[in-house]
Amino acid sequence: MELTNEQIAEYKGVYVYAQQVDNKISNIAFELLGKAKELAGALSTDVTAVLLGSGVKDLADQLAEYGADKVIVVDDPELKDYRTEPYTHALSSVINEYKPDIMLVGATAIGRDLGPRVSARVQTGLTADCTVLEIGDFPLNPIPNQEQKHNQLLMTRPAFGGNTIATIACPNNRPQMATVRPGVMQKIAPVKGAKAEVIEFNPGFTPDNKYVEILEVVKSVKETVDIQAAKILVSGGRGVGSEENFKLLYDLADAIGGEVSCSRAVVENGWLSQDHQVGQTGKTVRPNVYFAIGISGAIQHVAGMEESDVIIAINKDEDAPIFDVADYGIVGDLNKIVPQLTEAIKAEIANK
Repeated sequence: MELTNEQIAEYKGVYVYAQQVDNKISNIAFELLGKAKELAGALSTDVTAVLLGSGVKDLADQLAEYGADKVIVVDDPELKDYRTEPYTHALSSVINEYKPDIMLVGATAIGRDLGPRVSARVQTGLTADCTVLEIGDFPLNPIPNQEQKHNQLLMTRPAFGGNTIATIACPNNRPQMATVRPGVMQKIAPVKGAKAEVIEFNPGFTPDNKYVEILEVVKSVKETVDIQAAKILVSGGRGVGSEENFKLLYDLADAIGGEVSCSRAVVENGWLSQDHQVGQTGKTVRPNVYFAIGISGAIQHVAGMEESDVIIAINKDEDAPIFDVADYGIVGDLNKIVPQLTEAIKAEIANK
């Protein structure tokens, strides 16, 4: 059901779902607050974080430091662990009560489950996996006999397997909802001591047969690498040749103080786990230095690393698309180049 202009005018503010797990705020919440601050500035409005959980009120100050002007807290034992139905009820109730103009959700495992359910509940659209969010006019170019609406959230995301980019708007419903992948938006520098207006709201919970009962939580402990936090990434693709050959990349990473990552083909071949994957179906990274070794540079991979400060490509194919985005490129056999580069870096460090 489309809203009238008068009804749309009732919706104000940029809201962020502040995901927390085990009473620890997820990094994506801080990233979304940074983008929300920018959007709110363009709309001359404020930023509100929505914090759902049990015993989580003390986390509000952290959200204030990263840009939240207000924090709406829904604190209830039913929200202790993430479950679809109670969390959907809580966030939908907040939206219906406070009427946000924009609602941002992280495209995490939780957000991908929660966002679509909430958007259906409040009868609005949802644009998933956005890479760019900005305020502008829609349609982008005026169309005769059609109203061009201003101050719309323009949501840009890859489409058709990354082969094209689509800019989507939601001009006739509210809130305007988007999910954003972790690592795409940047946090602001925290303002120590900042405070937000804390609003406690509880819609009440009536458990029914849609409420999943959690019998036991078993936490798997495994060694993982957070490639999104790495300042230097040494990334390998199909061209590396084999799992054993990745030792060349690990040697380079050890010498330069970086971490090893990879393309989708490497994960599909079973050479590295998905925790290491960069790209549209992996993680979005923006390190200071990104080595692309034996990576052709398909658009799906580039979408996950093109914001890196410096990109260095090593590939035997001089026509590989990766060279179009690289700051520095070396055409040649990685089996010869990478060991020489590693030894040169070790020698340089030893001389200091």
